Amino acid sequence: MSISERQIKRVSVARGAVLMVGMRWTDRLIGLVSTLILARLLLPEDFGIVAMASIVVGLVDIILDLGVGSALVQNRQAGRDEFDTAWTLRLLQSALVALLIFLSAPFAAEYFHDPRVIDVLRVMALSALISGFENIGIVAFQKNMEFGRDFQFFFFRRIAGFVVTIALAVLLQSYWAMVIGAAVGRAAGVAISYVLHDYRPRFSKASLGQIWSFSQWILIANIGDYGLKQIDKFLVGRRTDASTMGAYALADDIAAMPTTELLSPLSRVLFPVFVDAANNPERLRAAYCMAVGVQSLLALPAGVGLCMVAGDVVPLLLGERWLEAIPLIRILALISIFSALTYSSSYLLMTLGRVNLLAFGTWMRLALMAMLVIVAFPAAGAQGIAMIRLATTALGFVFFVCLVLYYVESIRLMDFLRNTWRPLLSTAIMAFALSIFPRFDALALFAHVLLSIAFGAGVYLCAILIFWRISGCCDGAESYFLEKLRLKERFLVLMRCGK
Repeated sequence: MSISERQIKRVSVARGAVLMVGMRWTDRLIGLVSTLILARLLLPEDFGIVAMASIVVGLVDIILDLGVGSALVQNRQAGRDEFDTAWTLRLLQSALVALLIFLSAPFAAEYFHDPRVIDVLRVMALSALISGFENIGIVAFQKNMEFGRDFQFFFFRRIAGFVVTIALAVLLQSYWAMVIGAAVGRAAGVAISYVLHDYRPRFSKASLGQIWSFSQWILIANIGDYGLKQIDKFLVGRRTDASTMGAYALADDIAAMPTTELLSPLSRVLFPVFVDAANNPERLRAAYCMAVGVQSLLALPAGVGLCMVAGDVVPLLLGERWLEAIPLIRILALISIFSALTYSSSYLLMTLGRVNLLAFGTWMRLALMAMLVIVAFPAAGAQGIAMIRLATTALGFVFFVCLVLYYVESIRLMDFLRNTWRPLLSTAIMAFALSIFPRFDALALFAHVLLSIAFGAGVYLCAILIFWRISGCCDGAESYFLEKLRLKERFLVLMRCGK
């Protein structure tokens, strides 16, 4: 690859990262606004009913998820046969998912001790069937790094569901607003996918064996990953009531926003970038180090910051009815940090075809968590279950980093430490500063929250820049962001580490 081609590639990746983050932020902003409005219009038990049903839908969906989209992105030579076969497999998967959801509705209602789950699940089954007809051609947006069109698809689909959900919430004052709104969002996604991409899929089984050889391990890993993320909700829903379940589900959603939801869009950029650099050890190492640095720089202060201000944010945004969610958000925000930091290692292993290791590691963590929650602590409540999930998620993060260090010879432990120590120390300083930040009784709650966030962000920014200066203004996440903001040269002059 020539120098000019590499420069074009870097520009494409940078723009893709910006678009993906923008897409996810837009998506989560719409979701946040929707959640805040719904939290004021509906009761915690309404959220709990939908959360119970969603767990069942997600479980059935993930059990049959073949990860055909990832298979198409990973295969550089994927053509018409591969895309048609992937669409056929996904349609069959959706039909089977819909059938199983419909049949499992009475059993789910009995498990959660709430008969309202039955009708909700049956509507969700129809939604699952509809989604199977989505145009497989939109996978090419990610594969070819056409992130602008990817943004359009997710945005328009989200807006359709948002408008319907809020309108129905005002009219019905019921959990049915969320159920019907989600169904409309899926149906809109199908229609939009055919408008944005001119590919027209057809039934085919020509590349079944090729896709299955990759997807079987994706399937196994996804089932384990879903179990890790949902076993806590399964048990909270079983051991508590719909109101506590609603508080836990909403807390999990909010806790993920500043970390997982901030960085998960980068995975749509990381995967094709890693695939492109797979045959060049030095480029792969550089891409991985940059990913780790960016994720640490953003995830650590975001997660810890939310943990520190949760006591004020919850009553401000959700109201007094949701105070039960405060301690849950504090724990779950820390979980989301480790989840976000695991992205780069997971996608690197997937790029190298080590999907079996992903599956093994995921299932090992699931087995550990199940043993702790069910056997060791059978009476643990919502907070106890959240703490156990935190411990297993942290261990999983360490395990996947160790796998990368073992299987990728070009990456060493010092590479990882060099890109994480500055964010880690800066976050610790920020947390200490927020812990001693005075409370001004004369200020309204909104003003106090804004002041706390601004103070914490300022402390973190100063600390990270000082540590970067101490380390010699080395290339990394800090220099990357300063370059994109066109501030690097000014800062180097200010810190007297440039000419």
